[in-house]
Amino acid sequence: MPKTLLVIPARLKATRLPDKPLADIAGEAMIVHVWRRAVEADCGPVVVAADAEPICEAVRKAGGEAILTRADHPSGSDRVFEAAERCDPGASFDTIVNLQGDLPTLEPEVVHACLEALREGADVGTVAAKIERQEERDNPNVVKVVGTPYASGDLLRALYFTRATAPSGEGPLFHHIGLYAFRREALARFVSLPPSPLEKRERLEQLRALEAGMRIDVGLVNTVPLGVDTPADLARARELLAGSR
Repeated sequence: MPKTLLVIPARLKATRLPDKPLADIAGEAMIVHVWRRAVEADCGPVVVAADAEPICEAVRKAGGEAILTRADHPSGSDRVFEAAERCDPGASFDTIVNLQGDLPTLEPEVVHACLEALREGADVGTVAAKIERQEERDNPNVVKVVGTPYASGDLLRALYFTRATAPSGEGPLFHHIGLYAFRREALARFVSLPPSPLEKRERLEQLRALEAGMRIDVGLVNTVPLGVDTPADLARARELLAGSR
């Protein structure tokens, strides 16, 4: 098994939900819930990479490890790379998981599936779930992955990611979940690349990897963690996690 470091990037300021990582859910900051879920996955050490000291303080108070990173990173992947380089300058970890800090209902098996997606030699592993609800097919906030099934059908070779309804025709659509397992060298290459044309058009940074010829494989899971981006999402997270402490 590869040695894995899980890094949770967290940014205090968000347009739609300011101070999102510190939002209270069942008596604890959201970032603490995500950290706990990452620890429960039992895949390797977990560190929160934050742009503000209050986030670090919340994680450390709960018993976790946090590192204060630069505030001007253009993406979560850049923040993850800084944290990985500082926490592991000798590069003893060969796999770095970028686990978004707004997934408080994340199930451990989703993290396992993300790492398993690297097994056939991909540069980057990620996960997706079959879309079951019609309204999600046409929702631009639900990112779809277009891919070719292989490896007995439990993996997709990613061809494209889009906010559009794709592919057309009969067959399933897959909801991409924003969780990535990078081989160490792939992450270093990715953050060295400039934003790509399709990345800027779709506002999806994973397209930068595809446009650069990097291979992304997708593990299929049966659950989609709630991503908290709006006050309505936060209310739903509080409902789902009520009494979880």
